[in-house]
Amino acid sequence: MRSQIGEVCAKAMRELKYSGAGTIEFLYENGEFFFIEMNTRIQVEHPVTEMITGLDLVGEQIRIASGASLSIKQEDVQFSGHAIECRVNAEDPLTFAPSPGNIKYYFAPGGLGVRVDSAVYGGYRIPPHYDSLIGKLIVHGKTRNECMMRLRRALDEFVVDGVKTTLPLFRTLVRNPDIQNGDYDIHWLERFLAEKT
Repeated sequence: MRSQIGEVCAKAMRELKYSGAGTIEFLYENGEFFFIEMNTRIQVEHPVTEMITGLDLVGEQIRIASGASLSIKQEDVQFSGHAIECRVNAEDPLTFAPSPGNIKYYFAPGGLGVRVDSAVYGGYRIPPHYDSLIGKLIVHGKTRNECMMRLRRALDEFVVDGVKTTLPLFRTLVRNPDIQNGDYDIHWLERFLAEKT
């Protein structure tokens, strides 16, 4: 399925004569994939790919923008392990209403296989006019189970005080048996949140 999706994307880019970083998004359900959109930029989720491939996608994007070619070929891309990303937003964890304000205390987790991409700090003000992203927590492990254990620990260590965040939701989700067992679909979260409200 991955090869099939990749070829659909490559064919579309060749026909469009597209040159640059871009992300084509799909939903997958019942053995079929469905096109959602294409973003002509690097995606916020790019660290997941970087963690499982060891590639620097931003570096490659800069190379392309400067007129150079990619430094690798598709057949050189090797996958290793499992990665998960949580977008930590200044939002109510159940309603997703924005929660602007001042971050009083900020502590990002670390350790083997843990990456946090963020520019906030204690005293930072989350403005009401822009995206509410505080940071991205990305974890990597040799297996999905190892990745989930690292994610659980990293979420428990992550502290953002002063605004509501999505951290409590992620802490609940990572402990849910359906999530732990990979027994969910694209409608799972909607049903889960409906039961909570």
